[in-house]
Amino acid sequence: MEKKNCFLEALIRRRTRYVLTDKSPVSDETLIQTVQTAVQYAPSAFNSQGTRALVLLNARHKEFWQLVLAALRQLVPADKFAPTEEKIASFAAAHGTVLFFEDWNTVRALQAKFPAYKDNFPLWAYQSNAMAELAVWTAFNELGVGASLQHYNPLVDEAVQHAFGVPAEWKLIAQMPFGAPSAPAAEKTFLPIDERVKVLDD
Repeated sequence: MEKKNCFLEALIRRRTRYVLTDKSPVSDETLIQTVQTAVQYAPSAFNSQGTRALVLLNARHKEFWQLVLAALRQLVPADKFAPTEEKIASFAAAHGTVLFFEDWNTVRALQAKFPAYKDNFPLWAYQSNAMAELAVWTAFNELGVGASLQHYNPLVDEAVQHAFGVPAEWKLIAQMPFGAPSAPAAEKTFLPIDERVKVLDD
């Protein structure tokens, strides 16, 4: 009998959950340890370990979404702002947010050490970050914690640096609000897998 692939089953169960509450089915300590473990063991090019994460809880979590709201208010016309405000409020209603960064000092150091790959290191940094994001997202889901992935960078980069003491070298990549899901995930559709994965065997 072939061994059961628990990882793939967890990956299949992972879904985007937009409707979240400020509750969590697990303790904040467990949430933090989950992020720490996922970030620590996610792969990175040359084992560079440039991914950084900031876990925002309680007032700091709400503060972040207020920063996003303020930034968007400068861009979206007042008469069309209500849907935007509602959307940001839904993220703020969650239990917390994980901010994902890449330390660009790490990227520059690798570029200097391995100049032949200079142009590739920024791309590899984004790939490493994405793997950490997926690891956290999937691990959260296995705990019963819903999450979605948002991208309000670079709109709020400077505000985040000032508000949370983030080094300027940390490049904001993504934001993940999380909490107890209070509505089913939307139906997910797929393209035919044979169009996406080709097999050559000769």
